[in-house]
Amino acid sequence: MDSVRSHLNEYVSTVGKSPIRALFELSFDPNLISFAGGNPASELFDVDGLAKSFAHVMEIAGPRAMQYASTDGEPEMRAAAAQRSTGMGVPTTASQVFITSGSQQGIGLLSQTLVNPGDVVLVENPSFVSALQAFGLQGAEFKPVDTDEAGVVPEALDAAIRRWKPKAVYLIPTFQNPTGVTMPESRRRAVADIFAAHDTWLIEDDPYSELRYTEDQQIPICADPRLDDRAFLLNTLSKVLSPGLRVGWVRGPEHILERLSVAKQATALQTSTIDQLAAAHYLAHTDLQATLDPIRAEYARRRDAMLTGLREVLPPGSAMTEPAGGMFVWARLPEGYDASELVYDAIEAGTMFVPGAPFYVADPDPRTLRFSFVSNTPEVTRTGLERLAPVFRRG
Repeated sequence: MDSVRSHLNEYVSTVGKSPIRALFELSFDPNLISFAGGNPASELFDVDGLAKSFAHVMEIAGPRAMQYASTDGEPEMRAAAAQRSTGMGVPTTASQVFITSGSQQGIGLLSQTLVNPGDVVLVENPSFVSALQAFGLQGAEFKPVDTDEAGVVPEALDAAIRRWKPKAVYLIPTFQNPTGVTMPESRRRAVADIFAAHDTWLIEDDPYSELRYTEDQQIPICADPRLDDRAFLLNTLSKVLSPGLRVGWVRGPEHILERLSVAKQATALQTSTIDQLAAAHYLAHTDLQATLDPIRAEYARRRDAMLTGLREVLPPGSAMTEPAGGMFVWARLPEGYDASELVYDAIEAGTMFVPGAPFYVADPDPRTLRFSFVSNTPEVTRTGLERLAPVFRRG
């Protein structure tokens, strides 16, 4: 008879580890040039500005900052998050905001709150692998929705909702991870029309929209007031301020946010009090958009270096996206290549990318791979891609 200690939760047992997190551990090797993780450039963090906010909080409200606090989030941070969501085109009050320890916790809490084992969740194919993990831990059954160079195809989404009666649809319409694709305004309106006509949840993940490298600003799908009772918007300070801060939020219907609070109490109690207060103070006393302008300009320069270099080193017949923002370039190699095998050759050559297959919920394409371009200067990117050139030639 098997020991009871060998019996694990069936969903924990079957959901695989994130390939990105596995490669992340290797990326600490100083000899490797990594294009794997979606890590903001550490040298561009506003360390001084955040240090001043932390110092102010400790001076003015030190005992409070070091104490337990509300599961739902500190009032100052909820107000700041509501203001930011409103500024993005989604009118929001503080009562519609629930603070999380990064947007990944928001995905996990929504999964726990909304999804029962066997419930269908529709996703883009490929999609964010850590979101797939979160839904998978609740026993979700994934169904892919057809996409093209403008994101989810509305007719395919409508047909999939009618066929599968999903509990939820998870989308990343702006600078999608892993592809970098952005859904245009006309298609967002069409997608909003579809959700307004169906009884299913929209979970819209929006961590990258402020990292845009053109003047175009896309408004989230859930800005449509018809979706207020069925849509969630996930956001975070990780990509624009600091991932170490671990402050994000969910904007959604208040009666569901109450249930998120119960789920969070069972796992984490609260988000760091001092982090929330420092973040709220920073946002109240800093013009974040002005702070982001030079960062966006530098990231655009790094994206251009990545695109130029990839055109030179990818095998003939390859294709790649040219994102208008975000962090990632998605590439597809010619027939006969397998990126999952090439990644080990790349590591031996002193560089790293993420194979594309784990991002798929159906029909994985082994020829696909993802490159992050924000972490390295153009000079380092060129060196890393030069190391990759012989790997692709051998492949």
